[in-house]
Amino acid sequence: MAEHVVAVYPGTFDPITLGHEDMIGRASQMFGQVIVGVATAHHKKTMFTLDERLAMVREVFSDVPNVSVASFEGLVRDFVAQQGAKVMVRGLRSGTDFDYEFQLAGMNKHLMPEAETVFLTPSAETMFISSTLVREIATLGGDEVRKFVSPTVLQQLLGKLKR
Repeated sequence: MAEHVVAVYPGTFDPITLGHEDMIGRASQMFGQVIVGVATAHHKKTMFTLDERLAMVREVFSDVPNVSVASFEGLVRDFVAQQGAKVMVRGLRSGTDFDYEFQLAGMNKHLMPEAETVFLTPSAETMFISSTLVREIATLGGDEVRKFVSPTVLQQLLGKLKR
């Protein structure tokens, strides 16, 4: 483990899924500190508020001492620099993800040459999970959604849909 290396794992986490949990958990074994950066997502209409998303991520990782959670707005580059991070962790589920993430990593390297982007691939059990699909399944009443999120997130999701 790179004990003194701070890594940022940015995303919207609307909601955090078992796929995200897999990535963050593995990153926490590789780096001394992992900061989960929850984006305000001004460009997206989210199901959960920023405070709800932050609370869910904090709850899921409450027992992992080297994982912390913070919100950010604006360029991820600025957030990475503010956190003193040298690594940004990104997940790759498919070739489509790779094309987008490769371009994003190149731009981020140009904007912050002192930081590296590290790509992790999800486990076979979580590689097809996305927050978008989880929200859609839950909204349409699919009980199977419980297979894709932790119990605490499931409660939040079901509670949100009852309102």
